Amino acid sequence: MPDKGSFFIFVIHPKFLFMKKCLFIFLVTAFLSPAFGQGSQTSASIANNGKTWASIYQQRAAEYKALCFQAYNIARLRLDLALKKHHAKPYAVITDIDETLLDNSPYDAQRVLSNQEFDPKAWKDWTAKAICDTVPGAASFFKYAASKGVAVYYITNRDEDERPGTTKNLKLYNLPYTDEAHIILKTTTSSKEKRRRDVLKTHDVILLCGDNLPDFDALYDNKPTEESRKAATKKLKREFGNRYIVIPNVSYGDWENSLFNYNYKLTNAQKDSIIKAKINAND
Repeated sequence: MPDKGSFFIFVIHPKFLFMKKCLFIFLVTAFLSPAFGQGSQTSASIANNGKTWASIYQQRAAEYKALCFQAYNIARLRLDLALKKHHAKPYAVITDIDETLLDNSPYDAQRVLSNQEFDPKAWKDWTAKAICDTVPGAASFFKYAASKGVAVYYITNRDEDERPGTTKNLKLYNLPYTDEAHIILKTTTSSKEKRRRDVLKTHDVILLCGDNLPDFDALYDNKPTEESRKAATKKLKREFGNRYIVIPNVSYGDWENSLFNYNYKLTNAQKDSIIKAKINAND
């Protein structure tokens, strides 16, 4: 034991100081990384960063709500005008579900903040929860249509095994016509044309509501290019706001798929390269 007046001199090896410095730099870099705490080893891509902004726009922007209210206000005006006309068959409206009636932005936000690719199992886990909120103005419009004796058909590309969660979610908001005959899910094809025609056999369809252009017309089926989608839209321009009611969705859809030539196997890095090549960033 040394005396009270004794003291020690510690010599710190230079290699130890270097290791401490490296550890400090590593921890600071990791903490400041966008991926820190998000379950990912890489920073978010341009593609996923874009979806982050899309989700927060859908959740927080008053402009998004205004666009949805605008769409469903127009839908009500068109429905009221149609009701004044003679019709041989009963009236119906056809609607998509996801991002047209139900808001899935919490699922998208969770996925992109974790920098994860789309996963069908994770998607079905989400729809099974049956906790989606409704798109602004949607529930009110479809209830109004039903109150006027207009049938509502939900034509969606959710799979048959998603029926229980889908039905439960619609009933959560007391939406009309939430039975098996009116909730028409995907069977063998994602095209909705045959399902629309089946409704037309028994009803006059006043309106179609959707967020994705294949929700409206077969011209958008069969993986059309960006240019052919634009040409089809120009050809159908009189239908929008009259018979076709479009709800904004900047998060996903065939507009995105057409950018990548419907190649669903691309990595986010590959998508980023395509985005950089296609975006107009000229002065």
